[in-house]
Amino acid sequence: MNKEKDGIAPVYVRINVNGARVEMSLKKSVKIADWNPSKGIAKTKNTDLKILNNYLEEVKGLFSSYYREMVLAKKLITPEALKNQFLGIQEQENTLLSLIEYHNLQMKEVLAQGTIKNYYTTAKYLKEFVSAQFKKQDIYLTELDYQFITQFEYFLRTYVPTDHHKGMENNGVMKHLARFRKVIRLGVKLGWMDKNPFELFKLKLQKVERGYLTSEELISIEEKSFSLQRIQYAKDLFVFSCYTGMAYIDVMQLTPDSIILGIDGNYWIKTIREKTDTSVNVPILPKAAYIIAKYKDNPRSIAKGSLFPMISNQKLNCYLKEVGDLCGIKKNLTFHLARHTFATSVTLSNGVPIETVSKILGHTTIRTTQIYAKVVEQKVSQDMAVLREKLELNSLKAKKQSRRA
Repeated sequence: MNKEKDGIAPVYVRINVNGARVEMSLKKSVKIADWNPSKGIAKTKNTDLKILNNYLEEVKGLFSSYYREMVLAKKLITPEALKNQFLGIQEQENTLLSLIEYHNLQMKEVLAQGTIKNYYTTAKYLKEFVSAQFKKQDIYLTELDYQFITQFEYFLRTYVPTDHHKGMENNGVMKHLARFRKVIRLGVKLGWMDKNPFELFKLKLQKVERGYLTSEELISIEEKSFSLQRIQYAKDLFVFSCYTGMAYIDVMQLTPDSIILGIDGNYWIKTIREKTDTSVNVPILPKAAYIIAKYKDNPRSIAKGSLFPMISNQKLNCYLKEVGDLCGIKKNLTFHLARHTFATSVTLSNGVPIETVSKILGHTTIRTTQIYAKVVEQKVSQDMAVLREKLELNSLKAKKQSRRA
């Protein structure tokens, strides 16, 4: 008891949890003379004091039940949390959407535009899932568990898009789960979550054969001219990427200042790769140099201060489908296919070491390049033919030496 006035003091309850404590008024008063400080209850002199003691016992019982409930629910138990439970105050809990919004806000200036856009897409699917599965707009982080992840995975695998007929394949699902996992890890680091529900979940990525054009297919595109300027431009940009290995966003960001004179006396492209924020130096091969010269004085290039006229990735890929059809290419011609083609048909197939290819592509590890740019069978066949000749020569030499002996 404290705050005594005229011999009467208010009754307080003190809540202790792991050394932390908080006090709360019970809105009851009692004469100091009628209070038993050793027992923490009133002296049972009359009916009113007995009623007060019964109320105090009820309060103790409520706090005990609140504590047990929080233990079973595996919630963080604090004196303040118990007090709020008694007072009927809903504690402010962090939600899934608040964590996603925090992540995207913090990462907006760190991640590449294309990458942050992918996080927005993952967030969209999470919102749709929560709405469909739980019939509400958001969910508390304390409600996330292993089952939530497996249910979200099933939702993605069975999702039927409204804009196109094809649903997500395995690796598309895994990419959304990988982004979701990164967001959850941030929640754990911030202390918003006590446990990571992804702890026992394993991402199951499938190995995918990277598509690319053969040397013959690339030549057929190079030798084809188009009367429609938009189709010709799409073809030229594609060929440029086939001989530089550069991604769409990096090509569009090139300026005249990106061209430098290298230590070997030849011209190079010096830039920063958008996706990985790594410095990339690309030697300009003759066919790439021809395309640079073709568009450097284009009015649209000059107006934007860029090396090439601006065009959206969506339009570019749309035009490339026409290029593929007109050239008789059965493969799905996209701008990213040019990067694959550079890695295989243009470089690795012609004996360029994988370490060099990795450096030009802007990969941070050789391991990425090994997945991205598989050496084609033709190169393997050539290497084995050389080995076969060497083994045959060694065998002949061994036989000659044996005869002499």
